[in-house]
Amino acid sequence: MQTFKGRLLALALASAALLSFGQGALALDPDAQVNPDAGPLELFSFGFKAYKRGEKLEAFEALRYAADKGHPGARWKLGKMYAEGDGVPENDYEAFKIFEQIVRDQDDETGNYSNAAYVASAVVALADYLRLGITNSPVTVDLPRARQFYFHAASFFGDAKAQFELGRMLLNGEGGRANPRQAARWLNLAAEKGHVGAEALLGYLLFDGKTISLRPEPVRGLAMLTMALKDAGASDQQWIRPLQEETFSVASEDVRRQAQAYVDRQVGPTAGAVVSANN
Repeated sequence: MQTFKGRLLALALASAALLSFGQGALALDPDAQVNPDAGPLELFSFGFKAYKRGEKLEAFEALRYAADKGHPGARWKLGKMYAEGDGVPENDYEAFKIFEQIVRDQDDETGNYSNAAYVASAVVALADYLRLGITNSPVTVDLPRARQFYFHAASFFGDAKAQFELGRMLLNGEGGRANPRQAARWLNLAAEKGHVGAEALLGYLLFDGKTISLRPEPVRGLAMLTMALKDAGASDQQWIRPLQEETFSVASEDVRRQAQAYVDRQVGPTAGAVVSANN
């Protein structure tokens, strides 16, 4: 079992690897051709540079060669391209297989932590696929396994998205027994990292406290929902907005004023427009 210190070292090394990769890519000749006999790092850098130029077919070719030679970053990028239909036809099952290979090849006992960022992202991607399934593929909905993958990424890697998704599954009893108190714990960890979905859901739970058997914190709850709504993207706003409007509608005038004052202290008075515009 990797220690907390080891996890921090893993993430630090992963960040350093990504930074050094970006610096190396800048030195490549943009007119050079993909050399399948080049080393995996050179091919990876070549592919990234081509991708940045918008030459995605050339990028895909270089990344594929690098992936075949075992480069985890190249594999991860190929998986993302397939998952998002970015430069190649969207193929979630192909992405699933690539992410699965990244996780399978990781050996935590070797002491090689430089691939932690890629592995963490791959684990979360696998959990996402297992939670929803992939149409016309062998990958079917498997909520218990999805929950296990989220737990691994949330606890071992401290991944904020995994912590949020795990919290949501624990809250709703998906893939196992419901545990609202544990759900709140994971949501709090994700919210501390700036995950707006976790901040919103935790705020909603804290507003009356009953679901998670805690003392109600209506001021903090409404303030968290308001800040999350302000910071969320369009897709998250669709489910955060009704929660914010619901809590606002039942809050007393005093709670509303205190919540707005809390928001103003945290992010500035411009956030007040969120409350007034929505209600």
